Amino acid sequence: MLNHLFFHIHYCNFRAMNDTRRPSSRIRRTLDHHELVFVSAGKGSIVIDSKKYAFTAGMLFYLTPGLPHTIKMDVREPGVFQTVHFSYAHVGFQEGEWSVRAEAENLPLQAAQKLKDYYQVEEQFHKLVEGWNAKLPGYKYVSKTNFQQLLIAIYHNTKKQNQNYATSLKVERLIEYMRQNVHRKVTLTELSEQVQLSSTYLSRAFKEITGYSIIGFFNQLKLDAAKEMLLGGELKVKEVAGALGFADEFYFSRIFKKTEGISPSEFHSKNVHGV
Repeated sequence: MLNHLFFHIHYCNFRAMNDTRRPSSRIRRTLDHHELVFVSAGKGSIVIDSKKYAFTAGMLFYLTPGLPHTIKMDVREPGVFQTVHFSYAHVGFQEGEWSVRAEAENLPLQAAQKLKDYYQVEEQFHKLVEGWNAKLPGYKYVSKTNFQQLLIAIYHNTKKQNQNYATSLKVERLIEYMRQNVHRKVTLTELSEQVQLSSTYLSRAFKEITGYSIIGFFNQLKLDAAKEMLLGGELKVKEVAGALGFADEFYFSRIFKKTEGISPSEFHSKNVHGV
C-alpha cells in the first residue's frame, strides 16, 4: 500500500472522552485533501456519497478530495475520535532518474469500515495525534513515520478480516520460500506448486497484496543480496550473477542498472574502492 508514496501531513485533530468543548452539531464540507477519521466512542453519524453511517467504536472513515460529506454530532454524547489530514505524491527512481507525480489514485481503503480487534490501530492513531500536537523538535518527520505505521496497522487489521486472508498467508509463505532460494533460479510453476494455487491466480493475488509482480519481487530480493555480495569486495560481477541464479551476466547487469541507476561494476567501485 505504501510503495513509492511520499506523504505530507496537513494537521491532526481529536476529541477526547472528557472534552468539555461543545461540538458543532453539524459539519458540512468538501476537502481538497485526504482525511482518516477513527471513532473510539460516542454517538453521531456521517453521510458520505448519500450513504449514512453511524458512529460506533472501531469505525474508520476515509474521506477523499472532492467528496462532499456531512458529520452530525450527538449533543449529549458527542463522538470521541482522532483524525489526520494528509496528501501524498508518487516518488519513483528508475535508471538513475527521479520522478514525482501527484496522487493518481486514492488509497485502497473503504469510505467506511468497522474494524475488529482495533487496539493497535487506536494506539497508533493516538501516538500520531499526540506527537503532532506536542510539537516537539522534529515532530513533522516523526509524524510521517507514525502515519506510515498507522497505515500498516490498518492494512494488517483489514487483511485479517478479509475473506482472502488464507491467500495472504500463502503469499507470505511464498515470500519466505523465495528468500530461502534467492541463490537459484525458480519458475512460476514451482512457486505455484509450493502454495497450491494456479499460476494465473497467484500472479494476480501476489500483485494485489504486495504491489509487485512475482518476477519483480524475486529480482529485487536477488539485487539486495547482490549488493551485499558486491560490498564484500571478494567476488566479480560474473561470480555474483552466477551465485544468484543468473545464467546471463549481462541480463543481471541490465536489471541491476535499471533498478539502482548504476551498473554492478560502478556500484562496486563507488562503495568498495571509494571511486
